[in-house]
Amino acid sequence: MDRESRITAYIHSLDQGHGPLCDRIAREARAAGVPIIRRETAAFLQTMVAAVRPGRILEVGTAVGYSALLMAQVMPEGCHITTIEKYEPRIAQAREHFRLAGAEDAVTLIAGDADQVLEQLSGTFDFIFMDAAKGQYLHWLPRILELLPEGGVLLTDNVLQDGDVVESRFAVERRNRTIHARMREYLYVLTHSEGLQTSIIPIGDGVALSVKRER
Repeated sequence: MDRESRITAYIHSLDQGHGPLCDRIAREARAAGVPIIRRETAAFLQTMVAAVRPGRILEVGTAVGYSALLMAQVMPEGCHITTIEKYEPRIAQAREHFRLAGAEDAVTLIAGDADQVLEQLSGTFDFIFMDAAKGQYLHWLPRILELLPEGGVLLTDNVLQDGDVVESRFAVERRNRTIHARMREYLYVLTHSEGLQTSIIPIGDGVALSVKRER
């Protein structure tokens, strides 16, 4: 086991879990190959939500509802989560998980493609969590920034693509080259935008933490 793997294992050893329901959801999702956030990223997500204390949260990519429930555990009273998912089997699972958690009033799941749903949303969201189709992050970003107020936080998951993002496009499998190029461009835009303050954090599969600057 290399040093990085030992560090990750040590971080996992400190993890107290997130309650019986969330821990079961995580086990079942990982066993079934459902893409949910990694354990160390889960702790970071909760910490950021606790620090920001948002009034409204937007999540792009519900999957089975795991990350939404993690955020619901630590968000302030009165906060509401809107989450978007287009894959029908996961929508049904997520709704059931929200019911079991007693979070149906705190979380609104909108079924549909993010392209259309994002355009239909109104108001702003103090905290936005992007964890959906990686090749679409760049496409969605202009609308995401419209929905993010000054001082709002955008957290984007899986930005390192298991290390592929640092490789030459010719070192990446041909089928992944489009996503590779789009992610590199997405990260460039985040880090070079005058309207954002962004840090790329190598935790889990990499997260980008962006704050919308005041004008």
